[in-house]
Amino acid sequence: MSTILVVNSGSSSFKYQLIEVESEKVLASGLVERIGEESGHSRHTTQVGLWEREVPIPDHAAGFGVMLEAFQEHGPSLDANPLAAVGHRVVHGGKRFHEATVITDLVKINIEDLEELAPLHNPANLQGIEAAQEAFPDVPQVAVFDTAFHQTLPPAAYTYAIDATLADKQRIRRYGFHGTSHKYVSGAAAEFLGRPLEELKLIVLHLGNGASVCAVDGGMSVETSMGMTPLEGLVMGTRSGDIDPAVLFHLNRKTGMGFAELDELLNRKSGLLGLSGHGDMRDVQKAAAAGDAAAALALEVYLHRIRGYVGNYYAQLGHLDAIVFTAGVGENGPAVRAGALAGLSELGISVDPVLNEVESRSPRYISPATSPVAVLVVPTNEELEIARQSLAAVSG
Repeated sequence: MSTILVVNSGSSSFKYQLIEVESEKVLASGLVERIGEESGHSRHTTQVGLWEREVPIPDHAAGFGVMLEAFQEHGPSLDANPLAAVGHRVVHGGKRFHEATVITDLVKINIEDLEELAPLHNPANLQGIEAAQEAFPDVPQVAVFDTAFHQTLPPAAYTYAIDATLADKQRIRRYGFHGTSHKYVSGAAAEFLGRPLEELKLIVLHLGNGASVCAVDGGMSVETSMGMTPLEGLVMGTRSGDIDPAVLFHLNRKTGMGFAELDELLNRKSGLLGLSGHGDMRDVQKAAAAGDAAAALALEVYLHRIRGYVGNYYAQLGHLDAIVFTAGVGENGPAVRAGALAGLSELGISVDPVLNEVESRSPRYISPATSPVAVLVVPTNEELEIARQSLAAVSG
């Protein structure tokens, strides 16, 4: 059986899945973390067990060595399940990469050149690519970009209203993120509805610690909430989402906060955490239920922002077939789903309270059978989407 190894590499860790091509079954998954620290940790899971190990892991290349040892010792055998490709999640492809791309030296140069747009992610993604090339020198490597799905945005959607020459020179525009998830969920929703994706108008709500909305028209992204960076848009676990840019000027003048402090504030100390002291939606809901006024306000701000985007994108699409919830909060938060769409019945959008409470790992309706707009919960699977795109890239 041929397989795809999917790699999601961070600066001090990487996750992996081995996926069988024909059945799309996960044969193994794992995590290698604390890379570069005194003691590293690895976890390898197969259909028959889980194995963990503590060992020094000085760099990503050594981490791939630890992963290979886990495959050799605990299976499945990579000789018996040869790799058709290694698929890599790469966060930022700029406007250069519209689809999954077989990695060449030129592609690596381009990924490195785009580091200034994703300084926390692209360098780490590149480290994973280079470690995989060393570990599997004869296997095609494929980059699957978070931004690629959003390259179909029309100019009116991706253009910021600042000096056009400056924006072009500095590559300032909306790129969008979570594209791999939005693409997978759109296709899965169409399959569940039994309708061609090409004829559907969807709003996909990817609600996790990071969160974004995407308007999908005929399988193409036509609007999305994240912008040049993942900071814009919805309220998130620690990110502010939309904010008047002049707030930063005000804070600089009044407090002397510099660029680094403002970056830290908006990306790591804002959102639900900044409003309530809790960055996890489950903790916010518990605190709100216990009478914490700050947590209750945080929840309302979060839901208010989502409703605003749903209404906006409904108007942009002109018609709506379905709203789709996905990711950790979207898949597991019935109160968030109900609150996010509350008061929209005049738009044909409503949530059935009984269906909404059903727990399942399968796609499902949570709207009444008579609702003009279907409301769905569709679990995302970014690793499978990366595997599919990687296979397509190497198959020509």
